[in-house]
Amino acid sequence: MKKLPVLLMAFLCVIFSASATTTNSSYEPENTFIGSWTIDVVGGGVSWLKVHEKQGVLDAELLWIGGSVLPVSDVYLVDENTLIVTRTSEVELKTTSGKERTHTRTWTMRITKRNDAIAGTMTGPTWEAVGENISFFTGTRMPAIGAAPDLSTLKYGKPIKLFNGKNLDGWRTIDPNSPNGFKVVNGTMQNDPVQPENGEHIYYGNLRTDQEFEDFNLKLEVNVPKRNNSGVYLKGIYEIQVVDSYGLELDSHYMGALYSRVTPSVHAEKPAGEWQSLDITLVDRHVTVILNGKKIIDNAPAEGPTGGAISSDVFAPGPIYLQGDHGNVAYRNIVLTPIIKK
Repeated sequence: MKKLPVLLMAFLCVIFSASATTTNSSYEPENTFIGSWTIDVVGGGVSWLKVHEKQGVLDAELLWIGGSVLPVSDVYLVDENTLIVTRTSEVELKTTSGKERTHTRTWTMRITKRNDAIAGTMTGPTWEAVGENISFFTGTRMPAIGAAPDLSTLKYGKPIKLFNGKNLDGWRTIDPNSPNGFKVVNGTMQNDPVQPENGEHIYYGNLRTDQEFEDFNLKLEVNVPKRNNSGVYLKGIYEIQVVDSYGLELDSHYMGALYSRVTPSVHAEKPAGEWQSLDITLVDRHVTVILNGKKIIDNAPAEGPTGGAISSDVFAPGPIYLQGDHGNVAYRNIVLTPIIKK
């Protein structure tokens, strides 16, 4: 387990000691956890939690670092400053005889709140099912997302060409220690995360711009080979999915979707191996996506970070980043136009 920063440790001690009171079963505390929370996991990773009531029953959705936004198994108040959230999933594990069997695993979040800040732990079995893993986190309440902006009134700055077609100047891997699978081939930025025939899996890095941006319009072209997958992250927070999903049902995990959050309204994909255009506008935490000339997401709210986000601050400037750890993909003609705020 990684050593906690001094300030985080002090915060945890204060709020946990403040919450260590005897619970009266007849006591009905006021639920001040209702709303959305962004979460920073100690050691790296961004998460998100939304707590709400549905027909008088407390419920929640959770994004834990990667993957999708999922409903939780259970959520309940211990007292007005302590919330318990459990998440259960089924995994395939090999028995000692080598056979696979389905195993149910449960992770438990214990969250303590102080004003609009939270801290806590996520506890559960390790992936190897040997021992226990404990992650520490802090978080803050997210302000309401607000009404959709009027896109007709937007004012734009000077377009910025993010890729010069010659080299990767202006780009770098998010983790400098990760290998980079991107290279420039015939004026395109191609990712080829080659894996060894024998040996350990290589985890390739994601590529980000040196520059950081606030709200903007982003245009690019992308070519996805069959059964391959990538993603374009806006401000390093919101993933627009890039994947070969031609001919499949509409889904929030397919081409052009705001990953696991907003499903495209219509099909607009082209077959694998063809160049496709993406025209994306991010303004006031709302996203519009035009895929191959068809509007598939229309000024939809981005409720929170998507899996793989590198920042929990939805109001701060951030980079464009391209997933490099999934599969083969090529990009070209990447142009960002900033939106000028009054």
